[in-house]
Amino acid sequence: MQFERALDDFVSHLVGERGYSPHTVRAYRSDLTALASFAAERQVVDTQWLTLELYRDWLWAASQAGLSKASLARRSATAKSFSAWLSRSNEQAGDAASRLRAPKPDRSLPRVLSRDSIDAVLDSLAARTRDGEPLALRDLAIVELLYASALRVSELVGIDTGALDLDRRTVRVMGKGSKERVVPFGGPAHLALVDYLQRGRPALAARATGGPATAAVYLGARGARLGTRSVYGVVSKLLLDVPGSGPDGPHALRHTAATHLLDGGADLRAVQEMLGHASLGTTQIYTHVTTERLRETYRQAHPRA
Repeated sequence: MQFERALDDFVSHLVGERGYSPHTVRAYRSDLTALASFAAERQVVDTQWLTLELYRDWLWAASQAGLSKASLARRSATAKSFSAWLSRSNEQAGDAASRLRAPKPDRSLPRVLSRDSIDAVLDSLAARTRDGEPLALRDLAIVELLYASALRVSELVGIDTGALDLDRRTVRVMGKGSKERVVPFGGPAHLALVDYLQRGRPALAARATGGPATAAVYLGARGARLGTRSVYGVVSKLLLDVPGSGPDGPHALRHTAATHLLDGGADLRAVQEMLGHASLGTTQIYTHVTTERLRETYRQAHPRA
């Protein structure tokens, strides 16, 4: 099968049969486009001629170009998934990438804000809402819900008004693999959401021009559904001057929420369910975070540390 057609068919498989998110599908397409270009340079334009050696050469060339271990691991996973699909579809005799290996990505601890820091961020946002400015009301409702419910940014922007249960203080979200879950949120997030829905969202919705009104909870400045990039911009700007190293996007709030839950005595499996993790091992990284925080406190406070 010609590479271009195979790529399109594989992407259709990811969307239609696997239910992958647009973000994940874009990552697969990007990796496979790079593989197709690498293969074409070696006069390989049909997928039946893909070999384990070519896959290995592709990863080696990427490593020499300076790609991180995490990116190499992702490319390896993409290639293995693509090769397995080709084999199942009878477009290739055997699974050429079944023995492909890539360096394991370095597993660094996620960034976690202190309770004082997150309180300061939320207090500063609340101060901006006093004059009822719609975007300020929205931004407070964004950060409060991200921290309260430890949502992924893709889950947050996908929320429609019908998914909110303000009486029970829960929100229904669609997670990875099209898995739906119901997540609770607390009093401060409830207040911020109610204020935004009553005063902020109607003002933003009124700015929409043409087309049907969106059911999205979070709207942009022009009244359309807010995108993930916009949320990254809002949160990154807020965390820019907050002490601590590591990423400053919305995922830092997810990490912070999970760690604070465990610090407060929450059960690990309950946190796993709240985060929507398929594996408990993924959630366990937050136990390492709390342990590291304890060690740092010990080093600073104990006279014989």
